[in-house]
Amino acid sequence: MTIQKQGSLVCVGTGMRMAGQLTPIAQSYIESFDVVVAAVPNIFTHKWLQGVAKEYICLNSYYEDMKIDGKNRRDTYRRMADTILSEMRSGKRVCAAFYGHPGIFACISHMAIADARAEGYQAHMEPGISALDCLVADLGIDPGTYGMQSMESTQFMIYHRTIDTTALLILWQPGIAGELALKKLETNEEYLQILVNKLARSYSLDHEVILYEAATDPLEKTRIDKIRLGDLPRMKLKQITTLVIPPAKTLERDQSIIDELNAIAAQRGQVQQAA
Repeated sequence: MTIQKQGSLVCVGTGMRMAGQLTPIAQSYIESFDVVVAAVPNIFTHKWLQGVAKEYICLNSYYEDMKIDGKNRRDTYRRMADTILSEMRSGKRVCAAFYGHPGIFACISHMAIADARAEGYQAHMEPGISALDCLVADLGIDPGTYGMQSMESTQFMIYHRTIDTTALLILWQPGIAGELALKKLETNEEYLQILVNKLARSYSLDHEVILYEAATDPLEKTRIDKIRLGDLPRMKLKQITTLVIPPAKTLERDQSIIDELNAIAAQRGQVQQAA
């Protein structure tokens, strides 16, 4: 008979703006669990969590680690995950709260859940409203129209990736593009030029791209700056900036597949045409 260990973990998202974006189930965990361990940058969200949680532990100060010379930010993320796990191992029901979606660009939650499950604890994740959800709404983009590719900027730079220029391309975190040492949360013009040079293999330097930043509090405005791709290195970017690249080519019909589909439909008396 397997004895379930006392203590559990749930990772939740507070949404990008919290107000109106916090799901009821996430709120119930925040309010009812023994301790809330949080990494949220927004001061309004921080104060709300502090007010409703039975016990509150803020992880924001851990980011100071990255100011230590030679410190890798993966070590900081590991320390955050270990703090969450320590509370769980003490027998508490732990709610780890992250802004946006707890599983999107949030390696801390993935590390903590994997370790908790490996040790025999109950652990799971609840979805939250992410920057991608806000992007789709704010830019009026439907990923189903042309298709969408999505990847982290540095990953795109250092690996061979096949880009479909008939689809929307979203590059996350261009504000730290090319920072291989994982010791800073910023990039520079030279690194961004390398990113542009690689994109120029597929797109014109005159191709219009969008710099997007979701608003994270009621006083903040959503950033939607349309620029030339070639101007990217000289633009001011933040860690939360997202580079959105609209399609550069139109979709081409694969007539052979359309014919095959219609041949099958014809056998059933239902000849159809592709849109």
